Amino acid sequence: MSPSFHSTEVDGIPALFAHRPGPMRAGLVFRVGVADETLASTGITHLTEHLALHRQGLADYHFNGVTKATFTHFLVEGDQREVVAYLNGVCSSLVDLPMDRLEVEKEILRTEAASRNPGQLPLWRYGAQGHGLISYPEWGLGPLRPDDVRAWADQWFTRDNAVLWIAGEQFPAGLDLKLPAGAWRPLPPVTSALPTTPAYFSDGKGGVLADFQVTESIAAEAYAAVLERELFRALRQEGGWSYTAATDYVARGDGYAMLTAFADALPKKQDAVLGGFVDVLAKLQVGRIEQADLDAARSRLDAALTAPDAAAKRLPGAAENYLTGRPVVELDQVRAELWSLTPAHLHAVATEAAGTALLQVPSGHGAKWAGFVPAPTQSTGAVAGRSFPSVAKDGTALVVGPEGVSFTAPDLYVTVRYRDCAAKLSWPDGGRRLIGTDGLTVEIEPAQYGLDAQTMAGVDAAVHPSATVWLPPRQNRPQVRTSATPAAATNAVVSGSGKGKRPTTERTRAQTVVLVVFLLLSIPWSGLALLVTAFGASDPQTSTSDWIVVTVFFWVVAALLAWPAIRVLRRTRRR
Repeated sequence: MSPSFHSTEVDGIPALFAHRPGPMRAGLVFRVGVADETLASTGITHLTEHLALHRQGLADYHFNGVTKATFTHFLVEGDQREVVAYLNGVCSSLVDLPMDRLEVEKEILRTEAASRNPGQLPLWRYGAQGHGLISYPEWGLGPLRPDDVRAWADQWFTRDNAVLWIAGEQFPAGLDLKLPAGAWRPLPPVTSALPTTPAYFSDGKGGVLADFQVTESIAAEAYAAVLERELFRALRQEGGWSYTAATDYVARGDGYAMLTAFADALPKKQDAVLGGFVDVLAKLQVGRIEQADLDAARSRLDAALTAPDAAAKRLPGAAENYLTGRPVVELDQVRAELWSLTPAHLHAVATEAAGTALLQVPSGHGAKWAGFVPAPTQSTGAVAGRSFPSVAKDGTALVVGPEGVSFTAPDLYVTVRYRDCAAKLSWPDGGRRLIGTDGLTVEIEPAQYGLDAQTMAGVDAAVHPSATVWLPPRQNRPQVRTSATPAAATNAVVSGSGKGKRPTTERTRAQTVVLVVFLLLSIPWSGLALLVTAFGASDPQTSTSDWIVVTVFFWVVAALLAWPAIRVLRRTRRR
């Protein structure tokens, strides 16, 4: 069989071509994305993409731009003339971006962001840097100036950092892709905010979501399909607890892929969905993979590989592989690997996935019982410095020192060191939010802790200017709080916070015994106290003063008996 892809070059840009009948499809791919930015500059790649597309105006053919974690795609579908005009126009705009549109495009991006929900898994896995920036708002848009965007385009959107792909009946003539010379850009390093995996965190949403880092392979794609079948069978068909149970598989470009699995749940079914979800993962991890499930997954994948436009659909991924120095694999080789798979191959993927899992569970739930460790929501200690207790006298304090800032509470430390500060969000009213590269945040509200101007000036001076993001005035300035609660790093405004809501601890066996014993003691005693209250006064042999004393005694004892049980219920959750 002839090769799936043919390679050539246009104006110094490598090009991949695959035959495809019908309208022509093409794309220009650059090795730059959100993961190449910093938290303080997030949005600059997306903004560059929007500016480059503005001059395309309204067109009858379909075109678009996509900014991903490590790649930016300019895509088009139409006839040969339209495709050539689009690609030439994109390159021309990248050389001379329409800076008169800068502020308008910023507003468009803010509107777009309002309807986008990127999810929290990248933040918890990678931290506030690299691939983790996908989880954050585009805070860097505000201060961007024309020179900043031009410099970014000159650095990243060059012919040496691009690959062209085209799918059509013939390679088009008339391409004029005059991009400046530059340098090929390697992938950004993959960071980690997880000391140990498998790990979990809880949030306030329903359903269960997980991702896994696996070696990129057709076996991993097949495992994703089998996992989806198992989740759907167990959680919807058999249990009836979920409506949607699905998986997704996305290559990261560095030889690994991220496999994501999701199952929705109503509040009353969250326990069942979480348990069933974990049971499916455990079943596959121990190798209980049915041949029939592998056959079904293989048939589905092979149908995609043998479709008439299979080579054309794989061109964007092939372009990304070319940009990262990975081989562009032919379809015949992929199919051969697919048909050689056995349940043992998928078991190996399941084992690898289990060791890298990150599980997002609904608020109030945990997964320690399943072997997952809690993802970090606090630091190991505070910096040395001056302590500023909360004016609310709630036991919380801010510690400001020469190395960083810490939020402290009983049994809780959240620290951001200046050298590890990914961004310092600043408001005109004096509020600050320091976000560490590990994703932990410390909120600094001067009124909450009585911080003087000199101390605040010291904090501002200690953070590198490139990490400072000035934001517009807040509509509702945070009020002095009577308590400090850890909150989500991307949108909460509180006096001090970790990364995500701090989960309650799971109930131990001893705590369960305490709960049961004191409930058994307090319930009947409370019933007796109620009888004394209701009927004690009607006893002719008991004076009113004696009745009051006896009633108070019974209720005090009832409260003392109930308090240990209430304390356990408030501070723990059942497995």
